[in-house]
Amino acid sequence: MLAAVLTFAGSLLVALVVVTLVHRVIRRIGRRSDLFAGLARHAHKPAVAVAVLVAVQFSLGVVARGDWRPGLLHATGIALILAGAWLLASLLVVIEDATLARIRVDVSDNRHARRVHTQVTLVRRVTVVVVGVLAAAAVLMTFPSARAAGTSILASAGVIGAIAALAAQSLLGNVFAGVQIAFSDAVRLDDVVVVEKQWGRIEDITLTYVVIHLWDDRRLILPTSYFMKTPFENWTRTQSALLGTVELDLDWTVPVEDLRQELRHAMEGTDLWDGRVCVLQVTDAVGSFVRVRALVSASDAGRLWDLRCVAREHLVAWVRSKHPSALPQVRVRDLPRAVNGRVVEQPSNGSADNRVFGDSADGQERVQAFSGPEQPVQPR
Repeated sequence: MLAAVLTFAGSLLVALVVVTLVHRVIRRIGRRSDLFAGLARHAHKPAVAVAVLVAVQFSLGVVARGDWRPGLLHATGIALILAGAWLLASLLVVIEDATLARIRVDVSDNRHARRVHTQVTLVRRVTVVVVGVLAAAAVLMTFPSARAAGTSILASAGVIGAIAALAAQSLLGNVFAGVQIAFSDAVRLDDVVVVEKQWGRIEDITLTYVVIHLWDDRRLILPTSYFMKTPFENWTRTQSALLGTVELDLDWTVPVEDLRQELRHAMEGTDLWDGRVCVLQVTDAVGSFVRVRALVSASDAGRLWDLRCVAREHLVAWVRSKHPSALPQVRVRDLPRAVNGRVVEQPSNGSADNRVFGDSADGQERVQAFSGPEQPVQPR
């Protein structure tokens, strides 16, 4: 009995000492390496669990006797499988974190970096799920009854697979859509998108859903299959720089060239403008107003929104202060007046060619042909 206790205590002590020494060495190296720093941070606890379980199993195999020995060895083996899966998942996470740390996303053109981050993030989730499934299968295979059941399950795997696929059609569709999103480059982490008439950034992509951080700090959560079936706007798929428009409805008297120069002056006075595009055009002239469109550019979506507001506010203030006559206004034309029961024509300040057919003899004939004889106005 004393020998068993000493063997058990000695095994535990050796295991803990070895893990502690290795942890200190890795932590010291981690001061100069992100990979070893991640190992010291994530893998220490699962390594301790694995070392302790190995020591316990070794002690039981050497000194344990009795009917309780097989059951305890079985339980220790199951715990060792789970601890080993925990350690393996931690090592995979450390490797993936080290890969992400080498790829910077805090640069102006970070499309490739965001693509890699999206793929690595989804691959991490897939690997963790696979390790968990394999660990659960390994635990079940330690039971003889489960092995026998597994043989019969494999015999009817086709029927069970079809039933499971029908039952989990929506879930499997989202999982496959998540994998497709990761490698099709349709959407990436930090992409600026417009979905369901909402503007925001892609905050997280999982195998089943996508989280969008909206501009007002709300979160819009959509299934991954949504992005494979529904059209949406991706403002940063090819590049971060964007163009934006500002439209104003003004009076016909607006000095377009002066307004164009004022827009250029406003853009040169702000650091939101990236210097690429600054254009002002009259895009419509129908009815009582002319439509003036300013086209400006910025390095990203957030700066573009602020730049459009700056341009709009500056142009409105300039028109109000410098050319108030160019503000939108509706003109009212005087109609003919009736005097003593007859319509009095308003005086004309132009030539006689301001009528439909003119004031010539031929024009008078056409007036009579199309309008008929003049009808007297009946007095009231």
